[in-house]
Amino acid sequence: MANRSKSSGRWLQEHFSDPYVKRAQAEGWRSRAVFKLEELDKSEKMIRSGAICLDLGAAPGAWSQYLRRRLGRSGRVVATDILPMDPLEDVEFVQGDFRENDVFERILSLVPARQVDWVLSDMAPSMSGIDSVDQPRSMYLAELALDMAGRVLKSGGGALIKVFQGAGFDALVREARGRFGKVRLVKPAASRARSAEVYLLAKDFRLV
Repeated sequence: MANRSKSSGRWLQEHFSDPYVKRAQAEGWRSRAVFKLEELDKSEKMIRSGAICLDLGAAPGAWSQYLRRRLGRSGRVVATDILPMDPLEDVEFVQGDFRENDVFERILSLVPARQVDWVLSDMAPSMSGIDSVDQPRSMYLAELALDMAGRVLKSGGGALIKVFQGAGFDALVREARGRFGKVRLVKPAASRARSAEVYLLAKDFRLV
């Protein structure tokens, strides 16, 4: 218990001294994760006016919040998560596990068939600290996000998916390259240096 307490104390100290946490609080964002998307959006020119975006694993809502601000009055944001999320104006939210058919159908009912511009996923499992447990769980979520992208994206659409480097990583990247014209692995500055997370950025989706 003492070790866990010390570890938790270090995490809390690091969290509240994190400049991205402070900036998110000062600017009214729901989490520091917003700055990962902001950096990639600016460097890659991802989000365009009028776009339709699907945000997977959206809670607490920072990415949806950013997308909504970027799109202004045009475009649409559909968000989903197993966890509840406080409402965001002009963001359509579906709570539930999209592996379940009724949840999946509710999501599909909100996005026009084959008209989604971007599928974005910042999903991650609850970490146990045991790599042999955590890595398969994280890869499964990334695979689910890639599969969802394949179901809803329009031709030329894109996906941004959190991935953890480890077992299954190379196979996922190969699969993405088979579906998209351009695939890159990027690590935004807001991603903590010690984290194995990177983002799979895929563009120019190919409709088969």
